[in-house]
Amino acid sequence: MSQPTIRVGVIMDLTGPLSLLGIASANVAAMVIGDINAAGGLLGRRVELLVEDSATSDTLAETKAAKLVEHDKVDVILGGIYSSTRQAIKRAAVVKGKKLYIYPEQYEGRECDPLIFCTGPVPAQQLDPFIPWLMQQTRAKKFYLPSADYIWPHVMNTKVRELVTANGGSIEGEEYFPLDHGEYAGIVEKIMSSGTDVVFNTIVPPGLMPFLEQLHRAGFRKRGGTLVCTYFEENLLRILPPAQVEGVYGCLDYYQTVSDPFSVALLKRYNKLYPGSSMFTAGSASTGMYRGLKFWEAAVNEAGSLDQDAVIAALDHAKIAEGPGGPAAMVPGQHHARMNMYIAQARNGVFQVVRELGAIEPNEARLAASFSRTAGAGETL
Repeated sequence: MSQPTIRVGVIMDLTGPLSLLGIASANVAAMVIGDINAAGGLLGRRVELLVEDSATSDTLAETKAAKLVEHDKVDVILGGIYSSTRQAIKRAAVVKGKKLYIYPEQYEGRECDPLIFCTGPVPAQQLDPFIPWLMQQTRAKKFYLPSADYIWPHVMNTKVRELVTANGGSIEGEEYFPLDHGEYAGIVEKIMSSGTDVVFNTIVPPGLMPFLEQLHRAGFRKRGGTLVCTYFEENLLRILPPAQVEGVYGCLDYYQTVSDPFSVALLKRYNKLYPGSSMFTAGSASTGMYRGLKFWEAAVNEAGSLDQDAVIAALDHAKIAEGPGGPAAMVPGQHHARMNMYIAQARNGVFQVVRELGAIEPNEARLAASFSRTAGAGETL
């Protein structure tokens, strides 16, 4: 009699405003699980991938997480892009379901739960090296912070304000809008009249598109302004009008122009498997999904079982020698990963790496020793 499969649950936005990003991340999950099975599976067992569409809805994401835990009996859950989606998955999978959850997207940090591991970059890796570099390179002093109104922008902006003022700059304005907001005439006028040098944007789709169009129409870049969006990646670059995003700066753990041999080969293989589909990028959580699954694979192999406490103990120090953008390792006690980081600028429709930052620590809080590995630690911000 064959052994039962090991079950991996993935929740991603396959439809809705974030589908362009969610599809890429789901593709990566299928690619990695396919590789694991082609190599004989895990612990001598086949790995089964169960993908659920959260449709860019936090309510639906929570429902799907409950289904994966309670009905499908998965061994681990990965997924979510918005931080609010992470919180929705967390409520069902971690707080209620006591299930191991790996969150793959770049985000605001501060998630501190014994059952959650984060495999995308956080502010210490994106903002700490990037903001001082940008201010030195461009001589920028005045920043404006147009933002979507949810967890990630609020926390990111706090850190941006701290870094800008510490480096002799000022924040001219900080405003928040619903995700689907479409009229930005008021904030664009303030940006233009204040003499803002840098727009640090955390508006996300679907509100992103009208904001960029209105900012471009006002002539912000034409008069020498700099646009920054740390989550921008190649999928967005492809669908947005080139004139609106030319020159935009970002800082992520991978861009398609990163030239180490493994990254080049991985991108080539992804493109062969999924021609014409959403692109393999960092901003889509594709890199965090790859990293998370490979960390988990290494942890299960080290543990020699699917016992959740044993897997978590191994995952706490898991490493991969090769990955998109370079090697990576979980930082013991932090449940976040050390990874290579890159500053890039959009030039003629391509993100060109302008600064390789090397391996950067996440500098997240260590989990308290008193935390139980089998109980959620509750909600973050």
